[in-house]
Amino acid sequence: MISPNLTHPDFSRAVLTCDGALLRHLMAAALFWLEQHVEQVNALNVFPVPDGDTGTNMLLTLRAAYAAAAHETSTEIGVVAAKLAYGALHGSRGNSGTVLSQLLNGIAGALRGKTHLDAALLAQAFAAATQAAYATFPKPVEGTILTVARAISEAVAKAAAQTADLKQLFLDGLASGRDALARTPQLLPILAQAGVVDSGGQGLIVILEGMARLFDDQIGTLPTLIAPTSLNTEALDAAFALSDEYDDDGFGYDVQYILYGENLDVDAIRAAISAMGNSPIVVGTPEAVKVHVHVPDPQVPLAYGESVGTLSDVVVENMEEQSGQYRTARLGNSRSPEIAVISVVYGEGMGQIFRDLGARLLPGGQTMNPSVGEFLDAMRATNAQRVILLPNNPNVILTAQQAAQLAETEIGCLAAIIPTRTLPQGIAAMIAWQADGEFEQVRENMQHFATQVRTVEVTTATRDASLNGVQVQTGQIIGLLEDQIIAAGGEATEVVEAALRHAAADAHEVITLYHGAHITDDEAEALAESVRLRYPDQEVAVLWGGQPYYHYIIGIE
Repeated sequence: MISPNLTHPDFSRAVLTCDGALLRHLMAAALFWLEQHVEQVNALNVFPVPDGDTGTNMLLTLRAAYAAAAHETSTEIGVVAAKLAYGALHGSRGNSGTVLSQLLNGIAGALRGKTHLDAALLAQAFAAATQAAYATFPKPVEGTILTVARAISEAVAKAAAQTADLKQLFLDGLASGRDALARTPQLLPILAQAGVVDSGGQGLIVILEGMARLFDDQIGTLPTLIAPTSLNTEALDAAFALSDEYDDDGFGYDVQYILYGENLDVDAIRAAISAMGNSPIVVGTPEAVKVHVHVPDPQVPLAYGESVGTLSDVVVENMEEQSGQYRTARLGNSRSPEIAVISVVYGEGMGQIFRDLGARLLPGGQTMNPSVGEFLDAMRATNAQRVILLPNNPNVILTAQQAAQLAETEIGCLAAIIPTRTLPQGIAAMIAWQADGEFEQVRENMQHFATQVRTVEVTTATRDASLNGVQVQTGQIIGLLEDQIIAAGGEATEVVEAALRHAAADAHEVITLYHGAHITDDEAEALAESVRLRYPDQEVAVLWGGQPYYHYIIGIE
């Protein structure tokens, strides 16, 4: 945990320069304000499904950024900005967190080697941030956080030509960003249909609001911030460093699991886990919470989790062994020549399916997107020369891409991503996996198999909505085909039947139903029988997925 003792700056006069110390103040203020508004950002999810986590991803990314710079003693702004970018990069998760990390990376690039900034350099830094964020996407989409970032940057550049006061630049940038955010539904029709503004853009506005509040002296003395490090951002320089200086207690164990229950108190769980060890990450909902912590005794967090709810996707890794493997590999011994696969998975049954197919698991998915640091940890643990990543979720793809780009320099392995958007696509890719094949050919085969699968997801609507001509009421069962709502109703059976018609299931050969954690085997089998009657020429299989939130995930191939 990070508990900085920050002396409140004096902003009674114009602020003409900003050094590293003031930058840390601004980031602390931004983090504090985002922590207060994270659920408001999450609530702006376009689809009325229980997986809105844009705010959570941005918060965890910003925490990781701040943690990396919180104890930096240098007052040079270039040094502090570099630390913030490093922490954000390794702690980024989800599309929104990835874009935020790129914004900070662009700022760090513009400030490299600088001791402080003035109005002109701030404008350059914001422009570089926007350019880096746009470069993240092959085909940038307007009406998103990118649009808001560009509006802020352009307003700051205009203000910098008229005033040297950094306070005014921030206020002008914030005002322009708010206007751009309000216009996002005009640029992106899906936002207009859903009746919301862009959630990532809203998160960026909250971050800038936090900074502006500090300039306006609305925060007062900054509170103690709890900002856990991103998973193993410190480990790259400490726990896995090529050094013989170990802590007296050694490296301990990396413990991860998903905790299921009813009315779980996420804040209380976070406090309990944080008191047990280092690098705590606790994020989730009252029904499902992802837990990660480094501890000397793994039984402590496991016993606690069992006392609160039901554990799933339990991972316990001996970091002393991982450190030894990493040191051996870096000292010149060869890594395993096999092609390892790391698959992002949620749901105990889904996890077992991927294990049986030969994948290494990285717990995560809906509402619990893994970070770049977690991907790097998982790749390091394989000790393989070549690794393929299966994100299995559209909100994890950018994070996986960043991890793959870092793998060669930070781990010494070749990594590639297959941009699977669903678990059934990941399963299809695993069927084509060969551990000892030619890397690029194996990757191409896996990607081909993944693209042959269509995916239907069935869940419960979290709010009223009107999307794609479908009227949805809170509490209804809804069906999504390739992330688009195509059916709503009172019963899962009618929604599944409607979704299968939309997916042209009769033109395919296999329909596989993976039923969720709260669907009994008998209920799933009854639905499967109904599907068999309607599709007598197709092979219909039913398997336990154990996934939260989604009653059924259906693969059609």
